[in-house]
Amino acid sequence: MADPIVERISELKKKHNAIILAHNYQRGEIQDVADYVGDSLGLSQQAAKTDADLIVFCGVHFMAETAAMLCPEKTVIMPDENAGCPMASMITAIELREKKKLYPNVTVVCYVNSTAAVKAESDICCTSANAKKIVSSIPENEEILFVPDKSLGAYVSSCLNRKMIFWDGYCPSHHRILADQIVKLKSEYPEAKIVVHPECTPDVIALADHVASTTGIITYASGNHSKEFIIGTEIGILHRLRQENPEKTFIPVTPLSDCPNMKLNTLEKVMWSLEDLQFVVTVPEEIAVKARKAIQRMLELS
Repeated sequence: MADPIVERISELKKKHNAIILAHNYQRGEIQDVADYVGDSLGLSQQAAKTDADLIVFCGVHFMAETAAMLCPEKTVIMPDENAGCPMASMITAIELREKKKLYPNVTVVCYVNSTAAVKAESDICCTSANAKKIVSSIPENEEILFVPDKSLGAYVSSCLNRKMIFWDGYCPSHHRILADQIVKLKSEYPEAKIVVHPECTPDVIALADHVASTTGIITYASGNHSKEFIIGTEIGILHRLRQENPEKTFIPVTPLSDCPNMKLNTLEKVMWSLEDLQFVVTVPEEIAVKARKAIQRMLELS
């Protein structure tokens, strides 16, 4: 029997010429009704090229801001206006401006997990999928300030042997993934591949067979011959991993790597957002103009 909420969402999408974009960390039922499910980079690219009039963004606030800046002629709404990002809250535009005064010639590389105002103070954005490529594009003689995620920054720095200045931000969900937990699971599943997100701490990353963005994790798991995988990232990704690879086993490092902000969105809230056309996400033009440049620079290199 068809779900009446899902049917209503489908009707409202047609009525408003809407598209639903969902991050890989969203609830499984939201991923199932989405037109596109992906990581931050993929969602940005989809938002930039969609011909829909209305974008329903099922993620957290900074993602919807990015979509609003890339598609100023479209309406972007979020099912829950309180779906924020703790990491994005660990840095403000004022704090970044003060930091830049200490390093007047620094190039600011800004992880997309940040507010539009912080992006506006940055030179170029990156995602976990393209961070190494973005940093590699910057001349060796330029000093880099990497904000706000110190774990992603440290991973990129290690991979490229590139010294950088790090902001002291982090993802609480990924920092609840511990190396001891992985060692224990590996003893229980000795044939399993360990796959983690670069927002994890360096000691966790050191244990991994593969480090990647959420889409990168899904691609690796689908293409690898192993039948068991220990997954070190937010547990919402398990829905898609298991759906696309039913013959394989995916073991989360810990159920505590659940992002409560990502899970604020529900099917009912998606339906209500389409009925009431809320909550609309906008970015002041004076901020959007500058932030858009940093985002576009990233997209041109991606």
